[in-house]
Amino acid sequence: MAAPEFRTNKYKRVSALEELLNELNSNLADANENYLKDSDERFSKIFLMGPHRSGSTLFMQWLANTGLAAYPTNMLSRFFGAPLVGAKIQQLLTDPRYNFRNEILDFSSDVSFSSENGKTTGALAPNEFWYFWRRFLPFDELDYMPADELREKANLARFRDELNALANIFEKPFAMKGMIMNQNIPELSEQFEKFLFIWIRRDPLFNIQSALEARKRQYGDINTWYSFKIKEYPDLKDLDPLESVAGQIAAINHSVEQGIAALPDSNKLVIQYEDFCQRPEYYYREIVSRIRNQGGINSEQVQEYSGAENFSSSNQWRLEEYTLKDAALIYRESLSIY
Repeated sequence: MAAPEFRTNKYKRVSALEELLNELNSNLADANENYLKDSDERFSKIFLMGPHRSGSTLFMQWLANTGLAAYPTNMLSRFFGAPLVGAKIQQLLTDPRYNFRNEILDFSSDVSFSSENGKTTGALAPNEFWYFWRRFLPFDELDYMPADELREKANLARFRDELNALANIFEKPFAMKGMIMNQNIPELSEQFEKFLFIWIRRDPLFNIQSALEARKRQYGDINTWYSFKIKEYPDLKDLDPLESVAGQIAAINHSVEQGIAALPDSNKLVIQYEDFCQRPEYYYREIVSRIRNQGGINSEQVQEYSGAENFSSSNQWRLEEYTLKDAALIYRESLSIY
């Protein structure tokens, strides 16, 4: 999705950084090819699906802290065009196995539970990795394609090979946000034998509020579309902001529900955000059970849960533009459409 020029100053992209990263990744492309030789599928891929502002960043930060899976870091995201080289560089600079006399200890290994519009802080904090995804997906006006067209035009085989190779470098399952393919889940699932789709759902009224607040932070108002342009975008983009976002959340949840419906239980997990906040250890065990059953992790790598006992869900109504009652009414109407 092209970067709107009217983002608030805090969220504007840095053109000099964009140019440097494009140059760097282009020059590393050949080196990246050398690491593709090991692209057998040995470890599970974990894809986090669902609406934006549903608790997905908190979930990824939590999963990163468990040590169960590798994931795209802020450091790795800089190598979106050559991620296998980036993974090796990340290991060189941050993996204790390669720490020679404490020469390089400048990269924080702590992953906090704070973020802003999905952005985290710290070299090893989780990154959304959308630049990497877009290398393989020929999306144009919409972040969606009919199944046959996507299979024909996307480079899903190369996507699969690079993810397999990444997991093999880190010797762990590889977890990442996959919301860019919320409406193309079957086409994504076809690429792997060992995979887990996690659908994270939040109370839709507070999901709507959080999405409207994200619009305001990103663009300075609640009128501008935020996040991926789903197939319903043309019908939703010019509506009243509450109607637009309510329809967006309803449509995404409907698409994910349909997308995972036919998958075996071992390849999907539905997580209610509010329940996850109350008992994260339960979901840790559910994830471990599924990827173990599919042979997507070395059993000796699984450790006893030592993460957070719970989180605050932050579900309190704050919007001044609309009431909770307004949101409930409009969302019910959206469900009848989407």
